[in-house]
Amino acid sequence: MSRIPYIEDFSTWEKEFTFYIPVSVRFSETDMYGHVNNVSPFIYFEEARIAYLNKIGFLSKDMRQKDGIIVADLQCNYLKELYFGDHIRVYVKTASVGNTSFDIHYKVVREEEVILTARGRLVYIDTEKKEPQKLSEALKKKLIET
Repeated sequence: MSRIPYIEDFSTWEKEFTFYIPVSVRFSETDMYGHVNNVSPFIYFEEARIAYLNKIGFLSKDMRQKDGIIVADLQCNYLKELYFGDHIRVYVKTASVGNTSFDIHYKVVREEEVILTARGRLVYIDTEKKEPQKLSEALKKKLIET
């Protein structure tokens, strides 16, 4: 496997994931050859990211009324092909936390084989002012501990 810039030690990185969602690859997500279209993993990442943030209480109703999270960037490394009917697990973890943003990493596994890796930066915003806002210490703690 070629070096992935956001992963220092693949073995250590891979073992740090605990949260995941199961996904079955749907026919509509594939091309005429039966493999997953290159945009479909971003749908899986969104599903897993929302489930992860809900689990840690980051998307509570109170927070959504004034606060929001936007995706500032998202990148994916395609290591193996996925096909219609594959059953995968999409893992998510917080990689780092800053003052107004945090990075999360993704790992997609079919059986025990890593198929995709990805990372993205999320920015915490004030939805009324449309600008980044500081993450509270309580939110930072939730992100770091999960």
